[in-house]
Amino acid sequence: MIFSNKKHLTLLLIPALLVLFIFAIYPVIQVTIYSFMEVDFSANESHFIGLQNYRDLLDDWFFTTSIQNTVQFSIVASVIQVILGILLAILFNRNFPGKRFALPVIIYPMMLSTLVCSAIWRSWYHYDFGMLNHWLGIIGVEPIEWLFNPSLALYSVILVDVWQWTPMTFLIVLAGLQSIPQDISEAARTDGANELQVLCYITLPMIKGHIMLALLLRTLDTFKIFDKVYALTDGGPGNATETMSVFVYRNGFKFFEIGLASAASVFMLAIACALSIVYATKILGDQNK
Repeated sequence: MIFSNKKHLTLLLIPALLVLFIFAIYPVIQVTIYSFMEVDFSANESHFIGLQNYRDLLDDWFFTTSIQNTVQFSIVASVIQVILGILLAILFNRNFPGKRFALPVIIYPMMLSTLVCSAIWRSWYHYDFGMLNHWLGIIGVEPIEWLFNPSLALYSVILVDVWQWTPMTFLIVLAGLQSIPQDISEAARTDGANELQVLCYITLPMIKGHIMLALLLRTLDTFKIFDKVYALTDGGPGNATETMSVFVYRNGFKFFEIGLASAASVFMLAIACALSIVYATKILGDQNK
């Protein structure tokens, strides 16, 4: 073979490793270093302060609130998306009239950019002229301040994320359903199992890995949510929708608290890594059984 020589294979890997180091590994190292320092870019000075940034974070009410908002957003959005994805996958795993036309409609939101989705929903959420409040007015319900009510704003952003990314979980679960041999479910039906029993005891256990993968991907993605929050509410009203990513952006690029923002970034990275390890261990454990 042309590339049987290990030296040639190593040379082929160097460009990819270089890109990985420049855009992934080096920024993580630099941010970790900054998290232990007080940085003043205006004076081009920095000095080591140890764990002070982390202590300040834990004493910062805005940061602890951003953690609560992030966890709430991640759990609610991920669970809803996976549940809806499973239901849609079960539906589209069967033949029904109009399936070929309904499938592109279901997948369409995922094809849009986040800013486009946010612009669409921001117009729908408009208090005076939005489509949602127009529909509510038709049935006699007073208009709702979707993005300006502190009790509703976070759930309004969650709804946008569910609308855009449920198709992703749907496709992952559908791929799992279509990989199951039909003989297994047919044998179960021959033995007297009804559709619900086949679904609960055969189908869902066999696609458990696909469900966990969908949950992992959506949990990690929703955990670092920034773009939708920034485009729809900018963390408001007050800090009702301020997530950890928005907290990092605000402190790092608006207040220039580089050390504090870096510590928050490291905190986020640690949680994301822990979640990845838990999910990966669970998925690999199920595959080895």
